[in-house]
Amino acid sequence: MPAPQTSIETTTLSPHALTSLPFTTLTFPEIHLETRDAHKLRGYFGNLFKEHSPLLHNHFEDGKSRYAYPLVQYKVLRNVPTLVGMGEGADLLAELFLKTQELDIEGTVYPLFTKEIKHSRVAIGMSDGLVKYRFETFWMALNQENHRVYMESDESFDFVLLERILVGNILSYFKAFGHFFGPEERVRVELDIEAYRSAKFKDNKMAAFTGHFETNVLLPDFIGLGKSVSRGFGTIRKIS
Repeated sequence: MPAPQTSIETTTLSPHALTSLPFTTLTFPEIHLETRDAHKLRGYFGNLFKEHSPLLHNHFEDGKSRYAYPLVQYKVLRNVPTLVGMGEGADLLAELFLKTQELDIEGTVYPLFTKEIKHSRVAIGMSDGLVKYRFETFWMALNQENHRVYMESDESFDFVLLERILVGNILSYFKAFGHFFGPEERVRVELDIEAYRSAKFKDNKMAAFTGHFETNVLLPDFIGLGKSVSRGFGTIRKIS
């Protein structure tokens, strides 16, 4: 079993105040799943370790939901099952790495002969220039009400609405880790939507998008933005 790797991400420097965040990714490279199977990963680990921590499934012991930004997220990226933990969730994934010997996906058991973990500290905050990111999985931007407004509005309003929502998603991410911007630090985005689809999620009609965006903030690779990020939606990756 390989030892966890530890590194510091320093690819982009900034003169602004930054927050250093523990960050862990756990992957199972020998197993191939479909992107839509991410919720099955969440169900498996959430049930397997349900007594361990509400961070693993976003539910407390009394059954109530934890509505804060998910600190452990389950994804299938390029067919590889991937778990992402940040903040407190980073340490939890390190524990899972040692305890997980197999995956059971709806009755199909996959023995884990190979699993890889990477632990680092990443810098988040305002950048000194624009950074470009791509959505690796569909970005679920709108709720049911906003979806109706989006479908009935003209293209220019749609664009403004989506950029405003993306800024809100980014601010929610920073808020989860106690990072707040000063009065002169304004988060900006330039969004380029490449594809759109209308998806049904929990009996609600939702809008899902692919594309890329530029922003003036530093974000870690593989975090999720928007809705249902614990199930793999809205996963981003920096474009070099």
